[in-house]
Amino acid sequence: MLPALPVLLPLLGAGATVVVGRWAWAQRVIGVTVLAAVSVVAAVLLVMADRGGPVVAEIGGWAAPVGIVLVADRLSALLLLISTVVTLAVLVYAIDQRIADYGRRTASTTFHPIFLVLSAGVSLAYLTGDLFSLFVAFEIMLAASYVLITRRTDARRIRSGMTYVIISLTSSLLFLTTVALVYAATGTVNLADLAERVAALPTGLQTVLALLVLVTFGIKAAIVPLHFWLPDSYPNAPAPVTALFAGLLTKVGIYALLRTRTLIFPEGHPSVLLLVLASVTMIVGVLGALAQNDLNRILSFLLVSHIGFMIFGLAVTDAAGAGGTALYVVHHITVQATLFLVSGLITRRTGTVSIDAMGGLAKRAPLLAVLFAIPALTLAGVPPTSGFVAKLALLQAGAGDGVATSVVAGIVILASLLTLYAVVRVWVRVFWGEPREPLPDNDPDDDLVVGTARTATPMYVATAALVAVSLTIAAAAGPLSAVTTRAGDDLVARTPYLGAVLGQEGAR
Repeated sequence: MLPALPVLLPLLGAGATVVVGRWAWAQRVIGVTVLAAVSVVAAVLLVMADRGGPVVAEIGGWAAPVGIVLVADRLSALLLLISTVVTLAVLVYAIDQRIADYGRRTASTTFHPIFLVLSAGVSLAYLTGDLFSLFVAFEIMLAASYVLITRRTDARRIRSGMTYVIISLTSSLLFLTTVALVYAATGTVNLADLAERVAALPTGLQTVLALLVLVTFGIKAAIVPLHFWLPDSYPNAPAPVTALFAGLLTKVGIYALLRTRTLIFPEGHPSVLLLVLASVTMIVGVLGALAQNDLNRILSFLLVSHIGFMIFGLAVTDAAGAGGTALYVVHHITVQATLFLVSGLITRRTGTVSIDAMGGLAKRAPLLAVLFAIPALTLAGVPPTSGFVAKLALLQAGAGDGVATSVVAGIVILASLLTLYAVVRVWVRVFWGEPREPLPDNDPDDDLVVGTARTATPMYVATAALVAVSLTIAAAAGPLSAVTTRAGDDLVARTPYLGAVLGQEGAR
């Protein structure tokens, strides 16, 4: 039952934080302890899956395909581990931000329970072995994220939150319809069972179901042209919430696409549609970033752009493409969350999100300059960062897989250069020049305290910890690449997953 713990522990912890809601210190201890425990469980699952194959838990004692199963293979365990580590760092940041703003004794009736519920939803999405439970996981994440994005906020943020929830509900309705159609056509929603039954369907029906899955998860992953909700929603949330959403939620959509594409709808050749979507997403996202003056909107558009890098890996149908995508997701979860945490520190210091109104921070806050520079260069893929390692894996996968993938590989390089220009532009305007006085906080009652140097040291420590994780990914590029390569082999072969879930007879 080890795969069930990453889901159960956060849910139990959420209930416990409600019970001890009057004592802020108890809520904080429970939250940090639960996420630390889940990190340990995820690390154990990764070791077990890498050494002995997927780890399966049959919920209620019912075997697949009838019962609900949780499956931890190399891919899901690796993403669970990095996601939980990032979630833990963001929680530490959020705790100390609240202490700095409201004092140590001020408890929260909603933040800690909802934060842990969101973590449980993410864990379930990675581990579930059937489509309907994946739908439930997305609904858990939607409910929790809507509460987090609209806590203690103003009308403008509530409007942005409504855009987010309306688009998410539309995607969920489409997802539920897709699940119903899949069940009607095959009589099952178990992913391993679908791998065999979908192959027996007429080609036209397979294509329709595959397109429905692409649109459903494409909305959640913010693939262009389904991305418009993200730049209007994420920048308006408090820094810890934005960092958590940017680091995790879109990547869960990418994971779902990777899992369903390799397991249920495998193709023997590169997907032209995905190559086109990858190219458009990369270019539209980075050009959108270059047109912005708001620091959070710049980072949001760069997030969209780099979703295109992962879609490029999905378009390449071989094991190298799947492994490269997995490696890029691991890198991007860390670096994107880090950049939004740094953005929160910058906003607290300057009192504005407008990069034109900033300047001279390198003189006043040199540590902040370092904390921004490292993840920014990592996002751009400058050697020898983890971004360079991940992009190199994608380029190696795509460059030798035909003319179309070689052309898109060139677009990957172009988008990387434009990303570098975008982050250098931010660096010049925010950190160079003469220091400026911080702008006053125009709404001191909201959840965003700005225009003050009153930043708790643990907020810097949490951000620096994520920077260290990114540097560790680069330093351990060899072993990590080996794990993602083996994960890619398993995804394309499918037999390890089918054999673990359905038994050896299902691995034919």
